[in-house]
Amino acid sequence: MLSIVTHGLANFGHIYAPAGDGPFPMLLILHGSEGGWSGWSARTATFFAAHGFAAYYHAYSKGGNLWNAGEIRDIPLDNTVDAITTLKTHPLSNGKIGIYGISRGGEHALLLTSLMARDAVHPLPDAVATHSAPSVICGAFDAKRWRDRGDPGWQVWRPQDRAWTWKGSSEDLTPTILIEIERYSGPLFLSHGTHDSTWDVSMLDNLEERLLKAGRSPEIHRYKGQGHGPFAAKDVNAHHLNLLSFFSKHLED
Repeated sequence: MLSIVTHGLANFGHIYAPAGDGPFPMLLILHGSEGGWSGWSARTATFFAAHGFAAYYHAYSKGGNLWNAGEIRDIPLDNTVDAITTLKTHPLSNGKIGIYGISRGGEHALLLTSLMARDAVHPLPDAVATHSAPSVICGAFDAKRWRDRGDPGWQVWRPQDRAWTWKGSSEDLTPTILIEIERYSGPLFLSHGTHDSTWDVSMLDNLEERLLKAGRSPEIHRYKGQGHGPFAAKDVNAHHLNLLSFFSKHLED
């Protein structure tokens, strides 16, 4: 049985948690370009709550509604730092917090963590997991103007289209800049479908190569034949089991 707890997150949203007073390991869920209204992040938070975690999904995209995903443009990553701080010190928390991001949410997770590590901003997440994340910073996304590759109007990222800001600036967050996640020394989980046509699995290869060169030991999963998402049923189950194992190992007391 699940309870939905809102205490202490008046400026953010709902925590999905198991029944009881805890303490529980905390998870922050970051959505992709589907936006915060799509329901996928709430489903993911509910899944983790059913397995003993207190999970909050951070609807960081701008605008949007049930029919439109909104924008990922000039998103202040500092707000996510505030959410991490609030969750880590929440009465339900056991003092540990992990981040899980998919697609643009994976980019968000890796970029934020790398910047926090670079600038010694605390509290750092205790574990980070991503699926289908890019190895570089990507440009702004606007659901109203999105076109698939090859459609009329499709174009690559433009340097002026910034998705993120950090400490009030997007100066160093130009599209195509490498995300330096190797700065982070904590537990890291990276997964990718080998047939991803949105961000090729070579993105994962690049991240893994740089992490290993830096002396890190990431947990890596390549799902053979899978695309950007969603998975075939067998791989959904395998992925969820992999995530539960990773977060249980690093976040539970």
